[in-house]
Order: sequence, then C-alpha cells, then structure tokens
Amino acid sequence: MQFAAERIFTVQADQRGLSRMRTDIVAGAVFPDYELTDHTGKRRKLSDLQGPDPMILVLSRGGFCPKDRRQAEGLVQLHHEMEVGYSRLVTISTDNMLLTNEYRDGVGAHWTFLSDPARKVQKDLDIAEYTDPEHNPMIPHVIVLEPRLVIFKVYNGYWFFGRPTIEELRQDLRAVLKKCRPDWDISKPELKAAWERGEHDGFYPYGKTYGQVFREQE
Repeated sequence: MQFAAERIFTVQADQRGLSRMRTDIVAGAVFPDYELTDHTGKRRKLSDLQGPDPMILVLSRGGFCPKDRRQAEGLVQLHHEMEVGYSRLVTISTDNMLLTNEYRDGVGAHWTFLSDPARKVQKDLDIAEYTDPEHNPMIPHVIVLEPRLVIFKVYNGYWFFGRPTIEELRQDLRAVLKKCRPDWDISKPELKAAWERGEHDGFYPYGKTYGQVFREQE
C-alpha cells in the first residue's frame, strides 16, 4: 500500500508539471535570456554575462541549503580554472539582495550571483520545489551552455549526487570549447598557414583586443 501511494503521488506530481523542467529546455535549444539583478544591484542579462564564451549556470535553492553551499564551495576552485580558460560561471537563486551577498561571501565565491526573489526563473521554467513550501525555492539544476545560450547539458540536482562533479564539468567545458574555438588545435597546418598570412581573426581573441575581452568580463 505504501509503494502504491508513493506511485500515485509521483504521477500526480508529474501531472501537475512540478517535477520536471519545461520540456523545451533540452540540449540544442536556446536557454531564455533572463534579466535579473546581480549581487551589486545592477541589472544583468545572461547573454551579456556570457559574452562569446561557454557558461555554467547554477540554479540554486539559496544560501539556506547546506547542499547548495557545499556545491558552491566546490565550484570556487573550478572558477579559478574557468577564469584562465575563458569560461563563465553564474548562480541564480531566489534569495533577496542581502541573502544573495551573504551566500556569495560565505562560500568565498567571486563570480556573479543573480537575485530572483520574485521567482521569475522558477515560474518560467516550472521548477518550483513543491516539497519545500516554507522556502519555495527552485529545484536545483546545473546547465552547461555553449555560446549564444545554446544548451549543451542539463543536470537535475534535487539530490546532491544528481549534480555534476567538478571533473564532469571540466569534461563538459572541454567538449564545448572544442566545438566553439576554431583555434582549439593550432597544430593543424591550415591554421599555421593562416597565421603566417596575417589572418589572425580566427585565433583568440578573434579580432578583439584583450582590453575589450577583459572589459566584457566585468
């Protein structure tokens, strides 16, 4: 009887559309370009935060959750690698501005945190964590994005070990960078020939100055 009741509850939850993210949020689709307030109070669009680079987007319950804090602590070291690897990291939670900054500072993070107390993302993606009506957070997810907000992979992190390990994220970033960096393998003869002809736009930073690149990362 207990198992039957659990199955009925699961079916009811699925029918209500509460247990799964919107069905169009899949690999190859374009993720919505949400505009939210960052931890400094500035309005930011995901596309502006991403620029031309791969991006890891963390949809977080918030700083109240020990699992999310532990995940963020683990991402601190990866973020150092992502900075030198020209990749972006952004966290969105339903925390207000004060809690967002306490969350960010408490785990030692230096990447952008976006505050969504109105639950715009939660409602639009249909990922309300209905099992926690007290906090009403999002079901945690990690989304790996190719440039232009193209979805590469989606991880459901309701359970902690459903979330990607740091090594899995490294491998995801490697796969995305291989796809989006035309100069990934500069040992190719045609790339060397292009460089020697002075055709440098196909090499990082792809026609921009490094000043422009670093300004875009602010």
